Amino acid sequence: MHTDVVLLHLLLWTLGVSGLTRASRGRTPQPYRHCRSPDRSKREMPLTGQSGRKIASPIFKMSPDITKAWTAKSQQVLKIHDHDFTMRPGFGGPAVPVGVDVQVESLDAISEVEMDFTMTLYLRHYWKDERLSFRSNNNQSMTFDGRLVKKIWVPDMFFVHSKKSFTHDTTTDNVMLRVYPDGKVLYSLRVTVTAMCSMDLSRFPLDTQTCSLEIESYAYTDDDLMLYWKEGNRSLVTDERISLSQFLIQEFHTTTRLAFYSSTGWYNRLYINFTLRRHIFFFLLQTYFPATLMVMLSWVSFWIDRRAVPARVPLGITTVLTMSTIITGVNASMPRVSYIKAVDIYLWVSFVFVFLSVIEYAAVNYLSTLQERKERKLRERYCIVFLQLMCTCGMTHPGMMPLTYSEMDVNTTGNYGLPVENGIKGERMMVQMATGTDLVTGHVDSSAYSHVWIDTHVIDKYSRVLFPGSYILFNIIYWSIYS
Repeated sequence: MHTDVVLLHLLLWTLGVSGLTRASRGRTPQPYRHCRSPDRSKREMPLTGQSGRKIASPIFKMSPDITKAWTAKSQQVLKIHDHDFTMRPGFGGPAVPVGVDVQVESLDAISEVEMDFTMTLYLRHYWKDERLSFRSNNNQSMTFDGRLVKKIWVPDMFFVHSKKSFTHDTTTDNVMLRVYPDGKVLYSLRVTVTAMCSMDLSRFPLDTQTCSLEIESYAYTDDDLMLYWKEGNRSLVTDERISLSQFLIQEFHTTTRLAFYSSTGWYNRLYINFTLRRHIFFFLLQTYFPATLMVMLSWVSFWIDRRAVPARVPLGITTVLTMSTIITGVNASMPRVSYIKAVDIYLWVSFVFVFLSVIEYAAVNYLSTLQERKERKLRERYCIVFLQLMCTCGMTHPGMMPLTYSEMDVNTTGNYGLPVENGIKGERMMVQMATGTDLVTGHVDSSAYSHVWIDTHVIDKYSRVLFPGSYILFNIIYWSIYS
């Protein structure tokens, strides 16, 4: 009986051990499961609402970043990282043709003193780079800003003979890049450049100036890069609202030439040529008319009495100083060139006319002074002869007493019996000199009288005609040559 109980217990124990072994083989043992904290268990529990559904976290609910996806996609489409864009397209092959067109936005300033001009323009380049080609079902281009320009190859253009230039960056860099599926590229930027313009001012202000803006590649010779105007002369477009205060824009045109440098070689150079004609009306009002009026004002002294020294001298000095001021003002706004300008010829000739009017009065005054001295000597001599005649006649012919000396006004000698010419009574003097008088008989030979006619106003009379006539002739010749 005891043996049967022992065998029964042994059988039950064997069956229990085998069941536990099979259960342990069906799952992974977790020796530290009993050490899990209650807070961690709560955190691992899914969030559920009242309906028992799970509530997703806000972090996992946000959509993916579209801009990052597009950037990665665009770079992958253009294959920027698969090529070395430090090399030009088709390196080692023929030259890359790069077409150029320009739209002139404004012609800001032209300076004769600095001999330069400032221009704002849109500069566009066209070329083909197969490394930028991509697949497109609708054949649409992709447009980028200046951030992609730094990652690809673009032509290295610069402005020859430029003093300063810059690309506009308000509110961002004014740069545009457009890529087409076949690899064609349009690169556009907005630039303001100040470039040198060699001006010929020999006809200033009646001149016409031609200035040029020159575009050239800095590193690539004509073996690597071929610059050309994309559509010939139509590649240059100007804004109709362009205007300048002193110039009239006559013409814009383009040309192409080769430039040679002894150390590097031949380069293609593009020219933007424009012709400007200066407006003359401003200079007529500020320079020519005042100078002409000063010359005419100096002629007034010819009609003023020569004895009115306080009137004629200040008038001449005033006109001379005014002409000097006009010449100084014009030259202050002009470069110091070594040749004579057209305005210099006019101003200096006008200055000479004004100066000659002052010299004319000096000559009149000097000759009048000499004439007065001669008159005084002649009067004294006449008086002596007349007194001798009076004494002789009184001694030989007591009954005959000619005109006494007291009846003659010496100051009016030479003014009696003279005609009036052209409404102006000339200051003439007739002196009768008795050179053949016989002191014994008192007889005076009629042939012994000599008549001397002297006109002290003859210079003023001639000047009233010669000065205006000469100045009018000068103006006719001047304007026929320079206009």
